[in-house]
Amino acid sequence: MNFKKAFMLLLMLLLAGCSVPNFNPASETTAAGSESRFPDNPNKELTFDTNNLKDIWFAGGCFWGVEAYMARVFGVYDVTSGYANGNTENPTYEEVTRKNTGHAETVHVRYDPERVDLEKLLSHYFMIIDPTLLNQQGNDRGEQYRTGVYFEDEADRSVIEKVMANEAPKYDDPIVTEVEPLEHYYLAEEYHQDYLEKNPNGYCHVEFDSLEDQKVPALIDAALYPKPSDEELKAKLTDAQYNVTQENDTEFAYSNEYWDNYEPGIYVDVATGEPLFSSRDKYDSKCGWPSFTQPIEPDVVTEHKDTNFNMTRIEVRSRSGDSHLGHVFNDGPKDKGGLRYCINSASILFIPEAEMEAEGYGYLKEML
Repeated sequence: MNFKKAFMLLLMLLLAGCSVPNFNPASETTAAGSESRFPDNPNKELTFDTNNLKDIWFAGGCFWGVEAYMARVFGVYDVTSGYANGNTENPTYEEVTRKNTGHAETVHVRYDPERVDLEKLLSHYFMIIDPTLLNQQGNDRGEQYRTGVYFEDEADRSVIEKVMANEAPKYDDPIVTEVEPLEHYYLAEEYHQDYLEKNPNGYCHVEFDSLEDQKVPALIDAALYPKPSDEELKAKLTDAQYNVTQENDTEFAYSNEYWDNYEPGIYVDVATGEPLFSSRDKYDSKCGWPSFTQPIEPDVVTEHKDTNFNMTRIEVRSRSGDSHLGHVFNDGPKDKGGLRYCINSASILFIPEAEMEAEGYGYLKEML
């Protein structure tokens, strides 16, 4: 943005009653190495099935902060800024702020209902607005800054009304947030999209504290993979598998089942079936045992100090089955985190990609 455009934007914001502290036209691009004032986005590393997404629209004052906040709620695929439910077509920002178009600054949230439901999204929404204020939020005043929840699926209405009923007792004044079907939504100009990502010092009336305690649910549930009894393990496992997993034995390098296997799939604890490693993270470390740069999730393995054989090493064991797996070393690929999980083939069972669905591991295909 050149200085002239920046000045015009500042003038428009002031005329519209939008507070813009610390506005600096030279700060449009984040300075290299600068620390963000916002929490990390937990959705950046997720893979989404775009055919399974749902939609909801939130108006909550200046859309810059609402967009940045909602994008950081776990399970949200994408958020855009735009103008909703006004009485003109294809409005511009200037028209919305100065010409009584009836539009509300609104964000469109696309989310994965298997990761976050509408009720959870609404609870986050009500954390960042004052629903009792009419046509204002933060320092902003005007009809375009009203609060509202807009929907396309009529089934969403009952969920919204339920959440609002639960919110009402928290306030002395009545809630004035409107709940309406979405009539239309027009994308705002490009410079409004991801505005606070591009302008981290830009104006924001939203507080992000409520995201700090956000618990990202574990992908793998340990309760699904209980450890069998010792008698069951002896009947289920080969002698080599039992000796390695239960007696802390070690198999020979280059003469084990998976050291040179690079087919797509996952590796699970041979004792419990708990998923441990993905073929995505497997590499040839030249050690003669299966080697991985990381487990599928950090919590599926546990670490223990090992001082056997006059050495100090870090042993890794499976979480649910407490099976001895191998050791982790810090001589792995530097560009992948620098770790090498050296694992006994006898401790793990390979599930090829083609069999994952049938074996109950289809939910992990995105990890390949």
